[in-house]
Amino acid sequence: MSYRKFGKNDILLNTMRTYPVVDFFIFNGRIYINNNRHESGSFTNNILGVTSSFSGAISLYEYNIDRLTGSNNFSFPYITKNSAGASFKTVSSTQVSTEFQYGDRINGSYPMTASISREFMSPQAGARLSLTNKETGGTLPNAGPPKYRHFYALKNTLDAPSRKSEHFRVSSSFGSGWNKAEQAINTLYVPSIFYGSRINPGTVSLKWYVSGTLAAELRDTKENGELIEVSSSNSTGNGLVAGVVLYNQGVIMLTGSWDVDPAVSLPLVNGTPAGGLVRPKWVYFGVGGNDGINPDTMTQHFGSASFGINFQAQNDTQVCTMFAKATKGQANYSNNPTFIKFNQDYLLRSGSRVYEENPRREIKNINSSSYATFDAPFKRQVYISRVAIYDENKNLMGIATLSNPVLKEEDQDFTFKLKLDM
Repeated sequence: MSYRKFGKNDILLNTMRTYPVVDFFIFNGRIYINNNRHESGSFTNNILGVTSSFSGAISLYEYNIDRLTGSNNFSFPYITKNSAGASFKTVSSTQVSTEFQYGDRINGSYPMTASISREFMSPQAGARLSLTNKETGGTLPNAGPPKYRHFYALKNTLDAPSRKSEHFRVSSSFGSGWNKAEQAINTLYVPSIFYGSRINPGTVSLKWYVSGTLAAELRDTKENGELIEVSSSNSTGNGLVAGVVLYNQGVIMLTGSWDVDPAVSLPLVNGTPAGGLVRPKWVYFGVGGNDGINPDTMTQHFGSASFGINFQAQNDTQVCTMFAKATKGQANYSNNPTFIKFNQDYLLRSGSRVYEENPRREIKNINSSSYATFDAPFKRQVYISRVAIYDENKNLMGIATLSNPVLKEEDQDFTFKLKLDM
């Protein structure tokens, strides 16, 4: 096999940016993505192989479609332990060093799935757990670790975009003032599996439906992360900021506590006494979205409330474009056994100290002739069916297979355009 090195201008690196639209609909404890219904396969009740039928989870790259249950029936990634110490994120370095020997196979699993989730931090997002006083035996309220760890993890992230909007600040004297640590916060987490690089500013829409009728909607009309109520059956809320969205992190935080629809009360049991009715508020938005609350765990159902989350994602994919060239006089030999004329001696001689192939073997003439009983003059030509890519150490990185083999004669130039998405 002959190797040909890429030239200075044969490799191009660029970024491909796409804007897919993502739509979630939460109803009665179930999440639907892009209005896709639940599908059963021939071998499993969930064709995508995700853990929960109605959790709104998707399968990244859609591996293991309609596979039988059992480890032997699923494709899975694996790494062989060597001195490099490479492993999966789900396997700790301690496990790699103590539980696996060199040469052992470390297995991963498919599919990689994710779904949106909701966390209701009430009554205070900054609340801390109580500790026991060792001397008196009593409790020390608000002296322990954070009750809602995610709030403390997001405090610095919230202050970073505050130059765009005052509403990102954890505490502020703006308007009537607030302190998020002392508020109830409704947090929605959108995994990056859905939005890629970030959520596209100005495209976020949160809709609250009561009995199928749109009661209120939030939009980031200013493209600065503020979620502003643009329509509501309660006109007093129009124009108010009900929360913020962190575009790069996929986090939506809602603090709006006014009535979305004062005419109705719903059994949204979360932070209220069991079975208690509450007025629709933005702090209750998305109840039932993978938050442990569903009709089976509640004393009353909340089928009259439904929620829509819609946004446009921004996905940046690094693309490597390679031009593999087969110029005149190059790529004119084939490893296919039929390339050599049949019934010729393969070896010239061999022994304990020598192994020499026959240098006089003739190449089969496949040049077609216009006449039935006449052989056309010999012309060196091959069919190119695959292009292999190697790194600088001649390690095989990938193979590009052509849909149809391409005939190349010795006096022809060919350029194959290969694209690899990172």
